[in-house]
Amino acid sequence: MADSTPQTGLRFMKMHGAGNDFVVIDSRAGGAAMTAGLARAIGDRNRGVGFDQLAEITAAEGTDFGLLFWNADGSQAGACGNATRCVADHVMRGLGLDRVTLTTARGRLLAERRADGRVWVNMGPPQLDWREVPLARAVDPLHLPLPGDPVAVGMGNPHCVRFVPDAEAVDLAALGPGYEHDPLFPERTNVEFASLTRPDRLRLRVWERGTGITLACGSGACATAVAAHLRGMTGRRVVLDLDGGVLEVDWQDDGVWLTGPVAHVFDGMLSPATLAAAP
Repeated sequence: MADSTPQTGLRFMKMHGAGNDFVVIDSRAGGAAMTAGLARAIGDRNRGVGFDQLAEITAAEGTDFGLLFWNADGSQAGACGNATRCVADHVMRGLGLDRVTLTTARGRLLAERRADGRVWVNMGPPQLDWREVPLARAVDPLHLPLPGDPVAVGMGNPHCVRFVPDAEAVDLAALGPGYEHDPLFPERTNVEFASLTRPDRLRLRVWERGTGITLACGSGACATAVAAHLRGMTGRRVVLDLDGGVLEVDWQDDGVWLTGPVAHVFDGMLSPATLAAAP
């Protein structure tokens, strides 16, 4: 992306991975600094652009680029697997590479283009200690004292995974907020409802903290696959059917690998008036 300033507007890309949609801002060349207010303004689907998460590309010493993630309510997200794959695809195309390294709040990550054209990223090892998720007190993350006996998994952001007989029948809008804001999660949590449909295959639906219902969630898919394996439901390689498409997770010794489609939808520019109106 080219450099931009508030006087000339702010360039952005719209991308999605399995329907999980993102606005991507490249801050490496300067321009308007991302703030919580600006993220909320861009995330407004009526008055702005709209997104599940905003991914901000930054310069990072020792890796090809860095990433910061913002939710639609202006809060920051520590990880976003699908946005990471989408931005990695964009950077790899720009550099003429099939492999890049990047820096996020989780540390140094690796992304690669697979032979079939899909992009996978190593999201790092799951965080399974209650302090790392994080949880507010010492409880067993594999059996949380919450309705439905959910599992807590950290993937750079907290996840609450509840296994149900039929994920299709879950009222996400009714149940998601209660888990997201439960005091057991001091940083709130993403919420996943999953059901086993075939051996090593899950139907997954997602409520994301700071955003609400989304068509897919990469870190949520990773957390769900980890939880399913720890509960003895699946192996370490899992296919997940989400509302927006199919993701694959492979929990290897070096971390949890997430694979799926990426799509570049369009490029745009936020007007100076929109930037000036952001709180």
